[in-house]
Amino acid sequence: MLNSVRILSFGFLLLVVSPATAATPTLLTDLALVEALRNGGYNIYFRHVSTDWSQSDSLRQADDWLSCDPAQMRQLSEPGRADAVAIGDAIRRLAIPVGEILASPYCRTVETARLMELGKVTTTTEVMNLRAAEYFGGRAAIVATAQALLARLPEPGSNRVIVAHGNVAQASTPVYPAEGEGVVFLPDDNGGFHLVGRIGPADWPRLIGLD
Repeated sequence: MLNSVRILSFGFLLLVVSPATAATPTLLTDLALVEALRNGGYNIYFRHVSTDWSQSDSLRQADDWLSCDPAQMRQLSEPGRADAVAIGDAIRRLAIPVGEILASPYCRTVETARLMELGKVTTTTEVMNLRAAEYFGGRAAIVATAQALLARLPEPGSNRVIVAHGNVAQASTPVYPAEGEGVVFLPDDNGGFHLVGRIGPADWPRLIGLD
């Protein structure tokens, strides 16, 4: 199953729905994905880049997630920080327009977004880590707000970048992204969204080379 899903890493899956037909997937090429993103209209959901798994979250009260202390909350690794810089550089070099940039308030997600250097980063609890669900109305409430955000159109001619967590994506979408992976969603006209592509952190140099 994992291998079949990973095929999308270098592709673009568009689900087309009409009253007369069921959803039909169309697999496009790497450059088709880049060209689509250049036209705007997508939400790019990034799981934060790689972290130091020798650390762990100690969430005892509200706002503990804001801590950048590795003794309290898991932080980015140095390779992860380098990936965030490289991802942002690739997005700029590929001329992919970015408007709104949102991040979960966790230190590791905010740092990921800022290291990309794509513009002003705004924190939001719409894509809060599910481990903090009790502070935000429970798991179902977080899933609902995340899905509503992914269904929301970005500003015309731009894409919205969202940096959050793997568990939110797993619960709210068809995918469970790896650290640093970007998952592209297309909002539809019915309050929903469709998976249209996946880009791992190591894929970006290849996309630049194809352009």
